[in-house]
Amino acid sequence: MLDNLLALPRYRVLIGSLVVRELKARYRGSVLGFLWSFINPLLQLLIYWFVFSYIMPARDAYGMSPYALFLFTGILPWTWFSSSVLESSAVLIASGNLIKKILFPAEVLPIVVVVSNLVHFLLGLPILLVFLIYYGKIQLSLLAFPAVVLIQFVFTLGLCLFVSALAVHFRDVQAIIGNLMMLWFFASPVIYSYLSLSPSVQRFLNYNPMTHVLVGYHQTLFTGSIGHWPWLLFLGPVSVGVFLVGYYFFDRLRETFAEEV
Repeated sequence: MLDNLLALPRYRVLIGSLVVRELKARYRGSVLGFLWSFINPLLQLLIYWFVFSYIMPARDAYGMSPYALFLFTGILPWTWFSSSVLESSAVLIASGNLIKKILFPAEVLPIVVVVSNLVHFLLGLPILLVFLIYYGKIQLSLLAFPAVVLIQFVFTLGLCLFVSALAVHFRDVQAIIGNLMMLWFFASPVIYSYLSLSPSVQRFLNYNPMTHVLVGYHQTLFTGSIGHWPWLLFLGPVSVGVFLVGYYFFDRLRETFAEEV
């Protein structure tokens, strides 16, 4: 496992090429192409703004005002996470022709999925930042933003390695993951504030790593506070542990992929 793990940096050119291919394929045949990476989050934010300003207003408590911007701050990283996990559950099966090539490093495929969705997340950030500046939300806490992104990247990558390997042997995983992600969404502070919950519910959600990641985004980008940083400092090594366990599981099943896909 350690030799394969240390060899990962050698595949950075291959990963970069596959990420570019994936991004081009996503918008192939589209008139506006990559512009959709900016238009989609902008339209999404405008819809949230209209709905929560005129149809369902009055969500000003617990530092969630304007609510549309609060919601968008959580939706962007959640979309990166959920899309990565869902796509990883099918990526090895869909790429059977590559898996059967002896020299092809299979772990590259879930990595490409996570990095591709990271690029989409980053492309949506300029839209978010424009509105954060407009509402005067930009504060020094923004300097800690890259650390939150790194923690989410490592955690998501470890989980995707585990899910992609498991789905090769248990095809039901794809259907289970779809329902699990919906449950996970409501168990994470995307559409509500962590501070709005009772202490007993907070204790329950503290077992959910995405709780701390999303609160980290809300604090660094939206509220400008750093009160949740002890949890993020704890989550950093936990994410590394999730990555190592995910990679170990993937490496143990690696030899069986070609027979199963």
